[in-house]
Amino acid sequence: MLRQFLPVILLTISNVFMTFAWYGHLKYKNTALWVVILVSWGIAFLEYCFQVPANRIGHEYFSAAQLKTMQEVITLVVFSIFSVMYLKEEFRWNYLVGFLFIILAVFFIFKKW
Repeated sequence: MLRQFLPVILLTISNVFMTFAWYGHLKYKNTALWVVILVSWGIAFLEYCFQVPANRIGHEYFSAAQLKTMQEVITLVVFSIFSVMYLKEEFRWNYLVGFLFIILAVFFIFKKW
């Protein structure tokens, strides 16, 4: 039973690394682009070290579409926290509305029809 939740944990860790790889450099706009790219590649490698096992293990319990949907929701949650806490950006009401529509998509994808 615990193994079924392992993909969620691994995808969450993966998304933390992914978010820093993709957006962490925005605080360092004076750093040379080639340096940022190399650092981001290194961080992305760590992301893959969690994401690939998450999908491999997760596919024992979930379809690929369900795994992708799970990953997108986790990404939005991680990114929302990251953008507010790390980038100091405002979380706006329309972001929440958009995220609610994505959660509605989760319902349709995971519902047994």
